[in-house]
Amino acid sequence: MSRPEGKYAWTVTVGTKGQIVIPAEARELFGIRPGDSLLMLGDEKQGLAIPRKNLILSMFSHVFGSGAAGKETEEEEE
Repeated sequence: MSRPEGKYAWTVTVGTKGQIVIPAEARELFGIRPGDSLLMLGDEKQGLAIPRKNLILSMFSHVFGSGAAGKETEEEEE
């Protein structure tokens, strides 16, 4: 079975301290580096989501105006 373009799925294991390891392919694809802060969102019915950091910065920029967050997002994408 082929996957839809741009859609991915990985399995992770939760350790005894509640930690998960993000698969290398996912880290490379989404530019996640050691020390990065990620936002984990949860919905009791739909599950968990860990959006890409520049997506969150962009969202905050749109909500709160084009301040420093918008500038960081543009710099990261270059």
